[in-house]
Amino acid sequence: MAHTDSLGRVIDEATQWRRFAALLPPADAAGIVDCWDIGEQEAGLDRLVAGLLEHQVPISDTVRAEIAVAAEVWGIRTALAPGLGRCLGDHREDTGLRLIEHADTVPLPGSSVGTDTALADLLVVPWIACTRCGRVLARAHNREPWGDLSYHARHYVLFVPGRSTSTALFATDSAWGALTELRMSCVQA
Repeated sequence: MAHTDSLGRVIDEATQWRRFAALLPPADAAGIVDCWDIGEQEAGLDRLVAGLLEHQVPISDTVRAEIAVAAEVWGIRTALAPGLGRCLGDHREDTGLRLIEHADTVPLPGSSVGTDTALADLLVVPWIACTRCGRVLARAHNREPWGDLSYHARHYVLFVPGRSTSTALFATDSAWGALTELRMSCVQA
């Protein structure tokens, strides 16, 4: 699957994976690439975040958001979120993406972010913001009978806070596509 990187270039997921690995010392990077090559993406992402913490590698907010999307795609976002949140920031001005979800984030009613009927019974959790245009990428979930949000997002939602008319919905398997649209819509704005 192809998506755009922080410079708007179209790249595939394997290239993105190698860029993540390149953040670490060569021996650790090789182990992460090996995980990709043998189909152990979940273990590779876990090793990536552990390596970033162990070696105290500073990362930009945009890279943090990209790792969060990769973790979402491979079903381990919740497990990696605490470690990813502890990774050092590079403290350079990052005019791109910012991970905004926190453990205490209160989900929004779907109807408050868009008029699409697919959102009517869902709860929307703001996830990644564009620091240039203010648009937000969110995950839309069902509320389970026991009160928790569904483990997997039903949709990804791109919206402008305070406006319910300019919403874009993406399928559950389109996290990278939604992130690309967030980047591209900002470029066009």
